[in-house]
Amino acid sequence: MVKVTFTLHDGTVREAEGEEGLTVMETAVRNDVPGIDADCGGACACATCHVYVDEAWTGKVGEPSPMEDSMLDFASERADNSRLSCQIRLSAALDGLKVAVPEFQG
Repeated sequence: MVKVTFTLHDGTVREAEGEEGLTVMETAVRNDVPGIDADCGGACACATCHVYVDEAWTGKVGEPSPMEDSMLDFASERADNSRLSCQIRLSAALDGLKVAVPEFQG
């Protein structure tokens, strides 16, 4: 299991565990993390699973694909560390990953 820490816009911290191979979005949905709506079900066709990756983890998570980058243009309050959580696949290297849920999604 891979642990992911979600910080909600109000400062509440939620920890969740997901199996390797699942996405951060799937882990959030399965653990009822508020603010991760995932309207498209993980098809990279909306921006309702937008998160901010903690600066310490951006290198390990990597850059968004061109398709994800285009979809992030629809996210409110996009930042340099913005990612769609449906596009971050869990692996042992991401155990302990920290992300924040944007305020507008909360």
